[in-house]
Amino acid sequence: MVELLRPLGAGAAGWADRLVREFGSLAGVLAAGPLAQRRVLGNERQALAFLSTIRTAMLHALRAEALRGPVLGNSKAVVDYLFASMAHEPVEQLRVLYLNTKNRLLQDETVIEGSINVAPIYPREIMRRALEVGATALILAHNHPSGDPGPSSDDIRVTKLVGAAAAALDIRLHDHVILARSGWLSFSAAGLL
Repeated sequence: MVELLRPLGAGAAGWADRLVREFGSLAGVLAAGPLAQRRVLGNERQALAFLSTIRTAMLHALRAEALRGPVLGNSKAVVDYLFASMAHEPVEQLRVLYLNTKNRLLQDETVIEGSINVAPIYPREIMRRALEVGATALILAHNHPSGDPGPSSDDIRVTKLVGAAAAALDIRLHDHVILARSGWLSFSAAGLL
């Protein structure tokens, strides 16, 4: 981390120490995003801008890798991309990956931003958008700013509602992934779909 920041000057070692202490690793620092980085570095504009550029490049590379072929053919890359882009966000977000019949990505959209612990999910709006883009399958992803990827009873209930609405329109809900700083949970892998 120090080597990465060294071109920015004498403050590099101190910035690197504070960031790694807070986020655990370079990957954690970059996944944390600008708001969390600012809480640690204060108003160090040059360092924040530099980290933002690196984060943008990292997310672009992860997204390209994750979505190169059929999304379900590379689920680890998809989770890596979603984790890096969502796990450290300060408010709940719901993202929907809209897929075609070959499970290739049609759209990747943040459809809802909520509060620190609530992101209301509206199955009707998700299905409306799925029909607009011609999706035949979906993957839901949302984050838990609390740091715990465990699903709430409401997460389970709403996922079942979205699955039922999708099935009624001959659209398949492949998974719902919850991401948090401490890890992630797949509804499909956990037997919750």
